[in-house]
Amino acid sequence: MARSPYGNYGHAILTAGALRAPDRVALTYCGERSLTYDRLNRTVNRRAHALLAAGIGPGRRVGALLNETLRVAEVYLAQAKIGAITAALNPYWPEETVRAVTERSGCTAFVHDSTVADVVERLRPALPSVTTWIDAGELDHEEEAEPPLGGYGDDPLALYYTSGTTGLPKAVVHTHASSLATARIWLDVPFSPDSVFGTGAIIWGIGFPAIVGPALHAGMRLVLEQDWGPGNFLKVVPRERVTHVSQIPSFYATLLGGSEHEAVDLSSLKVIMLGGEPLTPAMLARIKERLPGAGVYSYYGQTEAPYSCVGRVDDGSTPLGASGRARTGHAVRVTGPSGEPLVGRPGEINLAGPHRMLGYDGEPDRTAEVLRGEWGEWYVGGDLGTLSPDGVLRVLGRREDAIAKGGRWTQPSTVEAAAAALDGVAEAGAVGVPEGAAEQEILLAVVPRAGRVLSPGEIARALAEALPSHERPDRVVVADALPHSQDASGGPGKLLRRELRGLLEGIDD
Repeated sequence: MARSPYGNYGHAILTAGALRAPDRVALTYCGERSLTYDRLNRTVNRRAHALLAAGIGPGRRVGALLNETLRVAEVYLAQAKIGAITAALNPYWPEETVRAVTERSGCTAFVHDSTVADVVERLRPALPSVTTWIDAGELDHEEEAEPPLGGYGDDPLALYYTSGTTGLPKAVVHTHASSLATARIWLDVPFSPDSVFGTGAIIWGIGFPAIVGPALHAGMRLVLEQDWGPGNFLKVVPRERVTHVSQIPSFYATLLGGSEHEAVDLSSLKVIMLGGEPLTPAMLARIKERLPGAGVYSYYGQTEAPYSCVGRVDDGSTPLGASGRARTGHAVRVTGPSGEPLVGRPGEINLAGPHRMLGYDGEPDRTAEVLRGEWGEWYVGGDLGTLSPDGVLRVLGRREDAIAKGGRWTQPSTVEAAAAALDGVAEAGAVGVPEGAAEQEILLAVVPRAGRVLSPGEIARALAEALPSHERPDRVVVADALPHSQDASGGPGKLLRRELRGLLEGIDD
């Protein structure tokens, strides 16, 4: 039986829009070009035919190093149609990382734009396995008809990369089906026929299926810019009447921190989606005051499972600090150290749904570590959270920093905050030992304020009264200082927990 063309990501995202509303504007680029859905689709088809003529076909892996947002959209969609697998390389990586990732990902073709021409010239001799090099600016063909579709459903669509603590970025395999599921975010976030989604250069990588795909799938107008910083944001939003954006909360700390925004008409904004870092009550209040007509939505997801949970926070329907509920057709749960489901208690966040990755490319053992359940349906990526009885997820932090004691997870920050509140304590640092064990002890280091003397026994007794048993330190030491990284200004940065663990384990009772 023939496979439906709507199982192909490029067809479902773009061709369907061209069939539905050919004359509707699909994309505006840097205020200079506008393309209707029909024209964009024909342009993508020309790119697809040019790729086919260059020998790029279904299943071939193509490294894509692209800075120009319009090129990203055209090339990614063209390769989706013909079934080529896009290795979405990060243009901000060091050259050696680009080379190593391209090689490890098995790419035999490479497409790039003019912004990285010098980098490509240096890479070519170091990548003998890449036999086809394509300048995206020259990728054109006279044929505008639909190309033969080459990928569907569970066929791999792209490799998107996520960095770990060590080694090369992991290659996350997403399929045509999982990327289409991500595009259906509008089942849970409102939009209208006049909606306009604005974005900048973040669309290479997972930003493409998380922003470009949803916008085009919904028939929105997509505003592509190279610069999406606060300065250009203040120019583009009123010019294009942008209604929808997806950002991190700190963007608004910068945007609203000065006076430049005060004279700018931002009334077109209707949906602000925020993720990636906590949204504080003070920041939400500032956003609501400046943009009273916009709904503010919190979301949670990872490269392996984008947009897993979503909820509106400005109207109180989702508590501030929470990430909302699982999207329509998706699921979230929280499990304890033994894998038991938890409600109202900290545990590991499990995500399931059609948007979930296929796995890590070429790493079956690492894939098996994070895909759990009878069918490997749950993605467990190392974040801790709590789930309310009515399904609202609150993200607490990384599992690697958490402490497992008494069959429960504890964030070190909880112990540290209690210790820092005690009289005479300047700073506190807590870790669990042995590292990675299913059951751990809590070691706590405290630094006294200048001129004060601290007693480990008194600290331990005070915390025993203030904390439940699974959060109480098993051992307290007094230290002159705690290990920190160095920030950009040369001052102390984040607490280095691995070094703190080594320091505490090396101190005798």
